Parts: sequence; structure tokens; C-alpha cells
Amino acid sequence: MSAHRGTIHVEDGLILQHTAAEARQYTLRIAAPRTAQAAVPGSFVHLRCDDALPMRRPLSIMRAASEAGWIEVLYKVVGTGTEALSRRRAGERLSLLGPIGHGFTLHPARPRILAIGGGVGIPPMVFLAERLTTDRRAEWKPLVLMGSEIPFPFRARPSRMLVPAAPPEAIACMPLLDEWGVPSRLASGAGFAGCFHGYVTELAAHWLAALSDAERAEVEIFACGPTPMLAATAALAQRFSLPCQVSLEEYMACAVGGCAGCAVEVQTPNGRAMKRVCVDGPVFEAHSVFPVVLG
Repeated sequence: MSAHRGTIHVEDGLILQHTAAEARQYTLRIAAPRTAQAAVPGSFVHLRCDDALPMRRPLSIMRAASEAGWIEVLYKVVGTGTEALSRRRAGERLSLLGPIGHGFTLHPARPRILAIGGGVGIPPMVFLAERLTTDRRAEWKPLVLMGSEIPFPFRARPSRMLVPAAPPEAIACMPLLDEWGVPSRLASGAGFAGCFHGYVTELAAHWLAALSDAERAEVEIFACGPTPMLAATAALAQRFSLPCQVSLEEYMACAVGGCAGCAVEVQTPNGRAMKRVCVDGPVFEAHSVFPVVLG
């Protein structure tokens, strides 16, 4: 925990906007200047949803405006805490700790970024895409793929950006990413219009297989989502011999490394070891968490 001392801020955040989407999904914009200044794609905040609930909830940061001093998180109501959070209104204040955790690491030698987000794992991919629009270390060539079996937390529309290697039926995008000049495509088994019919990892495999060897040599995969999706992404990365970083989602109590309630087993150079998702992660190399041996 000492390595993180001084980097996690406690802020009395002001709710600026609280927007509802389908399937009880919400986008929350909070004025939290210190967190916004230090946030990186993959980091998260620990929110107190209601003063009557002692346990905070970890939520990935979806956007961070360092100059304006606000952050955005996306969440879905799944229990008592997020139910209470959904009742909070603009103008109210809530306590948060952030930003927490090690985020994604970009490598200019691998400028063709494949970002895969599933369900509530979508926010870090949006943050990563936004960061790429201002990172001048390379000519980044991102593609963001999102999967969901419930309605997406935004109004999808046909993309204005071509993705030559994508299946022709996959034309729906996240409009915000189109506005940033970042191509995106959506996948779902629920039959949503314009979406690839199947898992988001199947869409990713289709795209990767259509690339040339030279193009594929520029790819690095970044992913966040349910554990089965991350395991499938790790297998996909091994199949195509690609580096892959995954952001894990775990229940946690303190979120600052004290309780070790979010520990997961990870392969290290010295063998298997337990690592805390909150401060040792949440981002890890995919093969260290999901060792895959292909026949």
C-alpha cells in the first residue's frame, strides 16, 4: 500500500449530471478535480453510494476531464449500493477515493490498438480511446469493440467510419467515439440492429484474421469485462501471438490494499502468487491471469 500513499485522493465530489439509460444503466458525472487530474485509463474510484451504507462501491472511470475537473462513471443497478446511488441527484455530494490502481500501458511500437469492452467493462475502453486522441507518441490506429446482451448504455447508430476488416453487417457504433474519430463496432447475441451477432471476442477474431501479417504485428489488445470474456480474450491473444492487457473486476472492501479481499492468483517470474486487484491491478498481463495452452 505504501507505493500508493499520496496518489489516492479523498474528495467530496459534486454530482454535475446523472443520466439514465435503458436496463437501469446510469452515467454519473462528478466534479472531483484531484481525481480527474491524476486518472489514467484503467483506474477506478471507490464511491460512497449513500451515507446510510458504510461500504463503498468500486466503479471504473469512463472519462476524466483534467482541466474542467470532472470524471464520469457508468454503472448498472445490481444491488443495494447501486440502487441507492441511482437515487442521487445533480447538486448532491458524495464521497469518493480515487484514482485507484495501475492502468493500461500504451506501447508506441504497437499502435494498432484493439480495445474490447464487455458490459460494465465498456468504460475503461472509452477512457482509453479518449486518451489516444491526445497522446502524440505514435500515430495510433484504434478500434473499439463493445459487447452487451442488454441494450447498450447509449443510442447506437450506423458509423460514419469504415472498418475494412469488420464483417459487413457490423455497422453500429458508439456515437461519441465516432465524434472523436475513433472507429467502434458493437456485438450482441440479442439481435440489436447493426450489431455483429455473437460474442465480442468472435467479432475481434474476425477482424484479426482479416489483417495482413504486417498489420497484425502492430496490434496490442486491451480488454475489460466479465471473467469468461477476459479468458476468451486471453485465448484469442495467444492464438494470434499478440500482447494483451486485461482489467479485472472484483468485489472489494477497502480498495486501497489493506484487506486483500480482492486478491487473485497471478503467474509471476517466481511462480504463482496472490495479487490485489485494487492496487497491484486492476490491469494485468492477460497470460499471467489466464494461462492458456492451445493444442
